[in-house]
Amino acid sequence: RMREVGEDVKVMGVRHKTKIKLTIAAAIVSRYVFSLDDYIEVVKKLKEKVKDHLEKITDKELEIYVNTADDYEKGSVYLTYTGTSAEQGDDGSVGRGNRVNGLITPYRPVSLEASSGKNPVNHVGKLYNILAFKIAREIYEESGSEVHVRLLSQIGKPINEPFIASIQILGERDQNLEKEAKRIAEHWLDNISEITKLCIEGKISTF
Repeated sequence: RMREVGEDVKVMGVRHKTKIKLTIAAAIVSRYVFSLDDYIEVVKKLKEKVKDHLEKITDKELEIYVNTADDYEKGSVYLTYTGTSAEQGDDGSVGRGNRVNGLITPYRPVSLEASSGKNPVNHVGKLYNILAFKIAREIYEESGSEVHVRLLSQIGKPINEPFIASIQILGERDQNLEKEAKRIAEHWLDNISEITKLCIEGKISTF
């Protein structure tokens, strides 16, 4: 264990064919880091340790990202006093059963993120849940088919540019419907600020 790395560590993993991509958000403890160069070295060491560990259990190609929201030129890094993100108010206390579609569906694809109680400007756990539901609903209204929409973000990247945007339409394949589904998704991603506006105006329910 690295003493510089706090207890608040989040890992988002994606496998695409034979490649595994991991995005790690690790709160670095300030009392063990004395300069920006120290911080950069800690992040580099953490990345190497994760890579060394994974290479012992998989032979798949690896891409590892650590604290992708950091901006070294501006001196903006994930440095904390407690080793958690709680000191920055990045927490919530709502039930994980609250879903933006009003349902609790443990046997269907579902996000574990709680949407209620989160800010509607840049909290992707809230925005992507609402956005995925809106996209799926519009596609369903066009097709009558069951639709699964999955959106995945990467910390530090624009929220209108998801790391992964996947649309699964059940039933017989229809190329025209696929084009329409893509158009709907791109429209909402290009206008994601509308979700914020609708939330502020109280026109969207998150449970």
